[in-house]
Amino acid sequence: MSSSKILFLEDDLNLNETVCEFLEECGYVVDSVLDGFEASDKIYENSYDLFILDVNVPNINGFELLKNLRKDGVKTPALFLTSLNSIDDVEKGYESGCDDYIRKPFELKELLLRVKTLLKREFFHNPKDSIKIDKNIEYDTLKNSLKVDGKEIILQNKEAKLLKLFLQKKEQIISHEVILNTLWSFDETPSDTSLRTYIKNLRKIIGKDRIVSVKKLGYKFTIK
Repeated sequence: MSSSKILFLEDDLNLNETVCEFLEECGYVVDSVLDGFEASDKIYENSYDLFILDVNVPNINGFELLKNLRKDGVKTPALFLTSLNSIDDVEKGYESGCDDYIRKPFELKELLLRVKTLLKREFFHNPKDSIKIDKNIEYDTLKNSLKVDGKEIILQNKEAKLLKLFLQKKEQIISHEVILNTLWSFDETPSDTSLRTYIKNLRKIIGKDRIVSVKKLGYKFTIK
């Protein structure tokens, strides 16, 4: 299963390269961009687990970018990086929809701690670094990896996204529309046949009773 994917917006080339290299060494997949337009394009073309956004960047500043994304229903956790330090700026950042705020200059270790915390929130503040699916099956929320009997299981990209969605919304009925929109980007054609294949493959690994088909509504994932 792939690691968490981060969109990083920072127009300072040196800082951009430093942070990217650091996060990649920590196991994350990072797409870096230098201006707001490029960030917007990337976000609508790809699926990300976290946004790290500088505020003062060309074209669309970080505040406006995130504000527009939230209006469009994008709920991906977001962390602002900024040299702005007034309480008004902090307030503006949170009003635009950010989840955390870090002032420059900062320690890379501090950034990593905040990244880990925000990524955990996708799992409703799960207190541990893993979710127990069965006595011998667990999901690592930091690495987004599935382990059976302590061994990591390699899943296809869309299978990995599907499992993550199920775990984020466990015990809830998830509509076909939500699943298809999560697994396929805007320039791809969703496939019900492929979805059934991904579900079949996951059932083989985690048990067929875990993923319940709810007629005409969608699917429900249970770990009880």
